[in-house]
Amino acid sequence: MKIAVTSTGPTLDDTVEARFGRCPYFLIIDPDTMEFEALPNPNISQGGGAGIQSAQLMANRDVAVVLTGNCGPNASRTFGAAGIQVISGVSGPVRQAVQQYISGTPVQTSAPNVDKPSGMEIGRGMGGGRGMGGGGGSRQGN
Repeated sequence: MKIAVTSTGPTLDDTVEARFGRCPYFLIIDPDTMEFEALPNPNISQGGGAGIQSAQLMANRDVAVVLTGNCGPNASRTFGAAGIQVISGVSGPVRQAVQQYISGTPVQTSAPNVDKPSGMEIGRGMGGGRGMGGGGGSRQGN
């Protein structure tokens, strides 16, 4: 079994990253030996769909469990379809998070724990809702 942990850096002593889809690294860990692979996240700079792409990456790596701070609805659906268990609300050093998982300490979250993808505003144009879209002024006359 492989466990993936979102991480701020490439070592077990780095901190669990709160963002799933845009984390700097995924540490893919064998919990029996604590051997791991540090995988830089290729989706960190995507304009959209980072959570889905990152979840698919975990499925392609045969990960059974993901430990992360937050998981949005799109990634959560992708994990569900792939049969991957997600535990969100995880924080602290990666090594400690894995040890807590092995001992059964974290609580499994079956639903996404954020409403929308982190790092992007949905449904806003370039004006950010401040009337800068042009053509929206009042009309006088007639």
